[in-house]
Parts: sequence; C-alpha cells; structure tokens
Amino acid sequence: MGTDAGANIALHVGLRAAECGDNLKPLQIKGLILHQPFFGGVERTPAEMRLANNKILPIEATDLMWELSLPAGADRNHEYCNPMKGKVAQSLGLIKEKGWNVTTTSCGGDPLIDRQKEVEKALEEKGVTLVSKYVDGECHGYDLLEPSKAELLMCALKDTVHISR
Repeated sequence: MGTDAGANIALHVGLRAAECGDNLKPLQIKGLILHQPFFGGVERTPAEMRLANNKILPIEATDLMWELSLPAGADRNHEYCNPMKGKVAQSLGLIKEKGWNVTTTSCGGDPLIDRQKEVEKALEEKGVTLVSKYVDGECHGYDLLEPSKAELLMCALKDTVHISR
C-alpha cells in the first residue's frame, strides 16, 4: 500500500515481488492499494493542462519533483515516473498471474487523474481484479488536508481486505 509517491513505489515493489515467484515464501501478498498514485509523463494530459495552476499540486511542482528524483538524464517517460513506459507496462500481467487484487483511489480535481486512469485501464486489460474508488471534485491529497475525508481510503482498505480473503 502507498499514498502519492508511495503508491508509485508500492506498484514497483509489488512488481518486483511478483517477479521473485516463490522466493519470498512464507510471505503472501494478496494485493496492492494505490492511493492517489503520483505518476507522470512527458506529454501533458488533459487534466494536467486543465489543472496546471492547481493550488495543491501545480504542474511546475510535479515537474520539479520528477527532475529531482529521476536518474540523471532521464525524462518523465522513465518507468519510475510513467508506468506505461518501459518494463513496468509489460510486467502488469504478473499481478494477474499472482491472483492479486488492486485497489486504486483517485479524485476528479487531481492533475494526475488521467495517468491514474491509464494505469487502471492497463490493469483491467491484463485481467487484474481492480477496485477503483473515485471522488468527484476533490484535489490530490485532500484527505491529508482534511482527515475527516479519509473515508475513501478506509473504504478502499476494507474492500481490498475483504476481496483478498
């Protein structure tokens, strides 16, 4: 499970764990929870353009965060940033092979929503059991700003645990 950049990391760690096969036993992973994952890419999405001046997550801030965190010389189409590029996109089928469930959360006022939906679509195309929780209008990290709004995350956790039994 991860939130924001942690959700991106959770996806990468999950895929690496899936590649390990049975070498992680007795550890049993049942699924992944990607809460408002922080994904990016070189090409601007409609949401990034529409919400470029978002007060919580302006596009200049996301660009700077990627510039500071990606390997030297890499652009935002590096697989660490854009999971639809490189090895990550090809590895999503491992989640289905393992029988894992994936729960995602997103919100309509998030500049990253289009990338989140793109990953959801790719997971569905691979046959992964996906539970997608969506809140209209809220911004990226809204539940951190107002903890009383963390209900979406709590529902996602509950649903993931329930279907993973």
